[in-house]
Amino acid sequence: MDLNNDKDILQNLKDAACSEELIKEFFSLKTSGNDKLIMQLLYQHKTRLLKNLHYYQKKIDCLDYLIFQLNQTK
Repeated sequence: MDLNNDKDILQNLKDAACSEELIKEFFSLKTSGNDKLIMQLLYQHKTRLLKNLHYYQKKIDCLDYLIFQLNQTK
């Protein structure tokens, strides 16, 4: 990815499930050269994604346990 190419950055942000609001804020911060706030913004989004991942992983674990228990009774 070319970090000087806004099109590449935009695609990466979309691929990372960033909202339109986050994308606008990212480019606003990029224009102003505020790298510290850009990094905070990206890490915050990453944290949200990880929380979702963990949330759904727990649900998958519950289903796996149920499936395991059902298979044990057969």
